[in-house]
Amino acid sequence: QVPLEESAGGSVQAGVSLRLSCAASGLTASTYCMGWFRPAAGKDREGVAKINSLGNTAYASSVRGRFAISKDNAKNIVYLQLNSLEPEDTAMYYCAAHSSSYGCFARAPDSFPDWGQGTQVTVSS
Repeated sequence: QVPLEESAGGSVQAGVSLRLSCAASGLTASTYCMGWFRPAAGKDREGVAKINSLGNTAYASSVRGRFAISKDNAKNIVYLQLNSLEPEDTAMYYCAAHSSSYGCFARAPDSFPDWGQGTQVTVSS
């Protein structure tokens, strides 16, 4: 059983918004370090946004001010709101989880043991 399942992404025009969700069926998102990742040039994946057990958030500089990560602890769902989308945001987006919220924002992608299967977001100009 895959513990994380992303919602469908989509193909949109530049400038519009999209919301992704990550349903955590096999873990408790409220206590975990949760993050959204996407492939990046020269890297395996980059951390787009992360949220820790306290609800504190961190973002990659490329998306800060445009994207917002949040979570619904009652539903065990983590969201990524993507606003003002740009063609450069086109990517497969992955949700990931780590059971320790300590050091959440500094965690490298390969330290996250649980991953969703990814959802494609395509932004056209």
